[in-house]
Amino acid sequence: MNKQQLDHFLRAAGRITGEKQFIIIGSQSLHGKYPDLPDDIVRSAEVDLIARRTPDRTEWLNVIGIDSPFHMSFGYYADPVDEKTATLPRGWKSRLVNLPPGDTEGVRGLCLDPHDLAIAKYVARRDKDKEFTRELARRGIVGLDRLLELLELTPISDEARTRIRSYIARDFDPGVQPNAMQ
Repeated sequence: MNKQQLDHFLRAAGRITGEKQFIIIGSQSLHGKYPDLPDDIVRSAEVDLIARRTPDRTEWLNVIGIDSPFHMSFGYYADPVDEKTATLPRGWKSRLVNLPPGDTEGVRGLCLDPHDLAIAKYVARRDKDKEFTRELARRGIVGLDRLLELLELTPISDEARTRIRSYIARDFDPGVQPNAMQ
């Protein structure tokens, strides 16, 4: 999904809910700091978001969710979520990044900082998350030291923290082959 498609999506979300501000918590939040990223890293078809002022309206976005006419027409869809969907480091809200202005009819997107996004992906650790975090590190979108700092602020067990430290280290190790990463 490119920035113009995200703008279109926000226009639709604003019309459906009457909201003027959404928190984008999935991979599309990279558009906050990097609106011109190539599609290959932000290729996800869904937009994970929360209506900021009236979170209960987030569910209204199912009308443009997966398999909806909107999805079938445009190839992308809403994935309404809540603040408990992702495990994020403490203080993540203070690090939200404004989506650069665009054709959104005044609807604003607040995006996760790329480091907060990466931590959430390390915690979730699905196959697609492994590839995503590896690419974030490879492209220099996230930094090793900052990830380790934020990991300490993440509400997870000590065992999970130790495991995630090793995942982060591998993502930043140029000698590790992508297929060898688990």
